[in-house]
Amino acid sequence: MEELIQSLKVTLANHYAFYLKTHYYHWNVTGSNFPQYHNFLEGIYTEVYGVVDQIAEEIRGLDAYAPGSFNRFIQLSQIQGDETVPPAEVMLQRLLDDVPVMLANIERTYELAEQVHAHHISNFLAERQDAFNKHAWMLRSTLKKMA
Repeated sequence: MEELIQSLKVTLANHYAFYLKTHYYHWNVTGSNFPQYHNFLEGIYTEVYGVVDQIAEEIRGLDAYAPGSFNRFIQLSQIQGDETVPPAEVMLQRLLDDVPVMLANIERTYELAEQVHAHHISNFLAERQDAFNKHAWMLRSTLKKMA
């Protein structure tokens, strides 16, 4: 059970870091497609942030404490922050590059939940996998050059 708890803590930190990075890009995106990128990024960060509390509550449901400080999230997260303001396409590519990291952690945590028969957690994680697969599809489609 301890391995599942630790993996959920990484899942929480990853989601928070991905949310924060996406929100940062939303604030700072520029260019001729600004309205589209701004709204697109808002949709992603809103969806991701919407489950942060649920991940923390799953940790608490396992009788562990959820991490909640920036320092702890930095220690746990596998998602790198960004202090630059790159062009919009680079922002989207960086988020797309983070999706496999998110998915690998989600899949690992899913496997750990299944091992201990915590099916409510594995079901939730399967939904997270679906959400990030959709984010990847949308990011790839947005980045695709017109023929």
